[in-house]
Amino acid sequence: MCLGIPGEVVELMSGHEDLAMVSVEGVQRAVNIGLLRDDDSAELDLRPGDWILIHVGFALSTIDEAEAKASLEWLTGTGDAYTDELDALRASDITDGAGLGEGAR
Repeated sequence: MCLGIPGEVVELMSGHEDLAMVSVEGVQRAVNIGLLRDDDSAELDLRPGDWILIHVGFALSTIDEAEAKASLEWLTGTGDAYTDELDALRASDITDGAGLGEGAR
């Protein structure tokens, strides 16, 4: 089962306008935020502390903190499906493909 999980934006990654470092339950990973733009030229109104809904390394939408916390509480109760999703997040790393390497994490 694949889930969309809430994550908090930690930083927007300079030099990579479509990437943000996001924290999910203490696991930090780069996430592609390009889908949050209305079009290719649109400025993205996203900053550290904002919450996003993530699926397979892509931010699908922004959500407010109350919705994020309620979702995390519910997801924690789902057991294996959520644990599997966190394990997949821990194992993922899109930074290598972006040329960021070890020093970016």
